[in-house]
Amino acid sequence: MKSIIQFRVSKGEKKYIAECMDLPIVTEADTLDQLSQKIQEALTLHMEDEDFSNEFTSSPSVLVSFELPVHAHA
Repeated sequence: MKSIIQFRVSKGEKKYIAECMDLPIVTEADTLDQLSQKIQEALTLHMEDEDFSNEFTSSPSVLVSFELPVHAHA
């Protein structure tokens, strides 16, 4: 069973976007603080009516990876 649920965060044109790597969850927000709250809300709502006892431990941790753009230097 997994004990960590992973999200990948990237910066869109106007908002930060979080995509879950383990579950079909995507959310967005204007700031990283707001995105953190939205990730928690979306995860809670998604797992509320589902039985993930075979997939995750009873209280998994959330790991967020932030995607940084690479700027080429001349």
